[in-house]
Amino acid sequence: MKDSERRSFEMLVRVRDFGETHDGAFAEGSRGRELLAVVKQTVGELEKHGALQSSSRNEGAQGTRGRAGARAELRDDLEAISRTARAMSFETPGIAERFRLPRGNRNDQQLLDTARAFAADAVALRAEFVRHELPADFLTDLDADIAAFETAISTQNRSTETRVAATEAIDTAIERGTDAVRQLDAVVRNKFRDDPASLAAWTSASHVERAPRTKRPTPPAATQPRP
Repeated sequence: MKDSERRSFEMLVRVRDFGETHDGAFAEGSRGRELLAVVKQTVGELEKHGALQSSSRNEGAQGTRGRAGARAELRDDLEAISRTARAMSFETPGIAERFRLPRGNRNDQQLLDTARAFAADAVALRAEFVRHELPADFLTDLDADIAAFETAISTQNRSTETRVAATEAIDTAIERGTDAVRQLDAVVRNKFRDDPASLAAWTSASHVERAPRTKRPTPPAATQPRP
């Protein structure tokens, strides 16, 4: 959660606790009891979505590292095949063009497309590639690295989608819970108008802490000119 969301969440937790402490004060079917139930449900939702958001963020960070590693492995495969094809072109003119790597920065989709093309075109030439000292299972390795890269991309995309959905759900839940607290304010003040202690507890519970102010750096003192 963002800092502002965390402060709103902490307020909702305090309001939930206030409601549980004063549970007997609100009759079944009263508006106060209904609104406190909304706050309690909202806190539960925020705990669930906050955990999902945090988990997906960690998964996304792992996915980024996994994707980078899978990308590097696949690029190494393609560079080895392309390099070998250039050597083979001395005896088989034109073969280097079939295994030429795209110039410039290659995005992930372009890298996958190139890898699939290399895998398909190299099947008929496998023996010649092996004769040039590529491993006998280089095509199997290439297929495995293509699959690993595709999996890494899918995993990272899923974690991003989960995090975005959780963030949206948090925003919606906080808005709903905050609206309930605004309505509760009048209800609670009516209910405890002759109970200063409960009113003070409510004021403290329903207050959203402000973000701490950042101190501005003190400008250096001006030096006095020497006489």
